[in-house]
Amino acid sequence: MTENKLLAEVNGKKIYLSDVYELMQGMPDKERFNNDQGINVLADELINQELILEDAKEKKYDQDKEFIDELNIVKDNMLKNYAMHKVFESVSITDDELEKYYEDNKETLFSPTTYTASHILVDSEDEANKIYDELNEGLDFAKAAEKYSKDPSGMNGGSLGSFPKGVMVREFQDGLDSINVGEISKPIKTQFGYHLIKLDDKKETESSYERVKDQVRSTYEMLKRQEKYMDLANDLSKNAEVKKYY
Repeated sequence: MTENKLLAEVNGKKIYLSDVYELMQGMPDKERFNNDQGINVLADELINQELILEDAKEKKYDQDKEFIDELNIVKDNMLKNYAMHKVFESVSITDDELEKYYEDNKETLFSPTTYTASHILVDSEDEANKIYDELNEGLDFAKAAEKYSKDPSGMNGGSLGSFPKGVMVREFQDGLDSINVGEISKPIKTQFGYHLIKLDDKKETESSYERVKDQVRSTYEMLKRQEKYMDLANDLSKNAEVKKYY
């Protein structure tokens, strides 16, 4: 281990090599200072900061109203984060509870089915039907997406990449399941408009609880934390005067 060398003192306040490394960690170009010359430059900066801090205390800047107001905001934010941490650390999950959550949700949250697909999104069914006819007449799907789709994916030929079953809205998912790899769906209506979907690939991978257990725990823990947080907020609101203007 590198010796935590004493680099400087400012009116008795010691500055160590570890202080320099701590300052360095918050710098985007920290590698530039990871040498003897750079360490000396940062040590000088820490000396300057300590001098300015002492001067601010002597001038009683810490008693300025503006400083106190800013300090209270910082303290409140830190306290909120600490309180949430205390709520979250009270969450405990048993193995049986975790496995039950997996069994109840494995088809939607932990599906072994992965799709690779592209789509074209337009506003009207008539427009979608016209594009569908053009595709059947030989128009390349990617070029059609670039030409017609209002979705940002159109700039990339309509590609949605790969995604697991259940992440798309129900109507889109039903459209995916109605076609085979290489096929294009007829217009599918969702809340976003009308889609033409091209299924580029579909893979089924073997999945088991043990293989995805860490993912299951992470997802379920996040859910339980949110429930705990909302339960506390709802309980506290019963004894508080809350006015909403939205």
